[in-house]
Amino acid sequence: MMRYWIVGMMALIAGCVAQVRVAGPPPPPPPPPVVYRPPPPPPPPAAYAPPEATEEVQASEPPPPLPDYEQPPVPEEGYIWTPGYWAYGPGGYYWVPGTWVEPPRVGVLWTPGYWGFVGGVYLFHVGYWGPHVGFYGGVNYGHGYGGEGYAGGRWAGNSFAYNQSVTNINNSTTVVHNTYNETVINNVTVNKVSYNGPGGTTAVPTPAQRAAAAEPHVPPTPMQKQHVQEAAKNPALFAKANQGKPPIAATAKPAAFSGPGVIAAHGATPLPPHPAVEPAHGIPGAPAAAGGPKPPVGGQPTTARALTKPAPVAHPPVATAKPPAPPPKPKTPPKEQKEKHPEEEHRE
Repeated sequence: MMRYWIVGMMALIAGCVAQVRVAGPPPPPPPPPVVYRPPPPPPPPAAYAPPEATEEVQASEPPPPLPDYEQPPVPEEGYIWTPGYWAYGPGGYYWVPGTWVEPPRVGVLWTPGYWGFVGGVYLFHVGYWGPHVGFYGGVNYGHGYGGEGYAGGRWAGNSFAYNQSVTNINNSTTVVHNTYNETVINNVTVNKVSYNGPGGTTAVPTPAQRAAAAEPHVPPTPMQKQHVQEAAKNPALFAKANQGKPPIAATAKPAAFSGPGVIAAHGATPLPPHPAVEPAHGIPGAPAAAGGPKPPVGGQPTTARALTKPAPVAHPPVATAKPPAPPPKPKTPPKEQKEKHPEEEHRE
């Protein structure tokens, strides 16, 4: 009996334990009400700064000829050469030194920017990185950029190989492992013109260059933009100050305008005279092709006409002798009346 009583008590206790309920975690508090916050006011407009040469800018006069300068040695393996060029700002043309640049990614090459005469003005076409070198106006920048393509190096897998025939790696402190030798035959006329158009180069894009223009591009790197900004701040790099011979023509790295690796120009080509012509649609200084019509502006060709006519040369009056007066006409003597014959009188 006792055993059955104990078993019954245990079953009763188990039933009571099974009915015990434990309270769960409290419900989460309701989310706070959404309070509208107006957007912050826009920042004040920045002070005017000269446009960077990484943007399309216009000028009414052609850029100066390219200066003569040597290429500094490559500072580190993997850097690619970008040639110098003339940029334009409120103070006129200024020189952006050529420099070695670390590419933004593996497999891309630099297409230099160039000036072209378009629509009556000189327009700067911005350079870019891409799988192939595109059209840069046929301008012979030198150091591998002879007017078409780049002969200074090429990609070999994930490494960049340098052409020792073009690239300056002989006196570099950097050990360059990937090199090759390839003779470069330049089919472009070697001159110092720095723009495409009347008086400059006459190159037009090839089918391969047109295809390269349609490929995905990478804009100039932040270091390249800083390089241009530093050049715009240097008064010695303006053409008005250096007469086309910049004291800093090339650098080993971007924006490094002092110390080793800075190369000065050792020659400059004088700017050829450009005849004053009638501005195209109010644009001063737009030249016209010699002996022919100006490039069409807005689809309407115009005819070049000199603005200034040669001033008449003042000559002292030359005393010329008056022609002698014609001699007086001899007076006609009065007609003598003939004596009539008697027979004539008889006839009358």
